[in-house]
Amino acid sequence: MADQLLGLKPKDPSTYILLSNTYAAAGKWDSVASVRKLMAEMDVKKEPGYSWIDLGKESCLFRAGEVPYTMRHEIIRLLNELANEMNKRGYIPDTRSVMHDVEENEKEQQFFMHSERLAVAFGLLKSIPGTTIRVIQNLRICLDCHNVLKFISEITWREIVVRDANRFHHFQVGNCSCGDFL
Repeated sequence: MADQLLGLKPKDPSTYILLSNTYAAAGKWDSVASVRKLMAEMDVKKEPGYSWIDLGKESCLFRAGEVPYTMRHEIIRLLNELANEMNKRGYIPDTRSVMHDVEENEKEQQFFMHSERLAVAFGLLKSIPGTTIRVIQNLRICLDCHNVLKFISEITWREIVVRDANRFHHFQVGNCSCGDFL
């Protein structure tokens, strides 16, 4: 089946990612490594995920794990404060969508630095209190970030709108307009 998939579109990164994620979900880490190696050999590159926020006079592009140096301390501090409050309210990270063979705490750290969380934190810090935070994302929002943004909307009493690759998500007072249909 894998050979048939790769034969259809040998340069399409989504085929490789689908195959890699299927192997990862089954815990076949050697097969994941083989697919990733094949991608490198074929020079097939996945488009990196990003989130973009425009605040009128200021806009910023975020990639997972990359925080602008000028705002690093403030964004990390705010995300830590929000994480503490979310934990008090019952937040439990959902790491099922991390497709890497790493420890649980490492998976949670990867989520902590997802681009949409960084963009929302930037928006909370830079926008006028009470205004809607609007983020555009080139990939689908992961289940954990979706849950986190519901918590953040409830904690901050802010409406957060995220347009991901599939739909608009309107987070308000702990709920999302998609009805948790990701």
